[in-house]
Amino acid sequence: MKYFVSACLMGKKCKYNGGDNYDPDLVSLLKDDEIILICPETMGGLPIPRNPVELNDNRALDSDGNDYTFFFLKGVESVIEKSKIENPDAFILQPRSPSCGFGLIYDGTFSKTLVKGNGLLTQKLLEKGCKIYNPNTFKEENNQSITSLTIDRESK
Repeated sequence: MKYFVSACLMGKKCKYNGGDNYDPDLVSLLKDDEIILICPETMGGLPIPRNPVELNDNRALDSDGNDYTFFFLKGVESVIEKSKIENPDAFILQPRSPSCGFGLIYDGTFSKTLVKGNGLLTQKLLEKGCKIYNPNTFKEENNQSITSLTIDRESK
């Protein structure tokens, strides 16, 4: 399988604060797959480090009120263009992110409050009918598959 994966999940230090969201279990599950690292925020031209950004009425605003929507949308387009060339089977994206969040994102008040919603990249991918996971849903689905295979083998 071929996956586009948020680079921060694989240990790349591309978070707004210069950190990462390294997920060793995810890395282990993907060891035999083709992965292409993406970070729509850096692909859109945002520096590291930078102020945190949250979505407010589909605008990407930093904690000082500066509007970075242009850079976020540029990053979204970069990922979309790359996906047309690479044709991934699915996307595994960082939760809560204003770009990659899937299902829950921060509410735009910088109070660490989560609300239902999707990041700008995720929303565009959903509109295009792409398969999207967050790390937990990917791990749950793949662990179930592994468990099912084990049970099937034991029952024969």
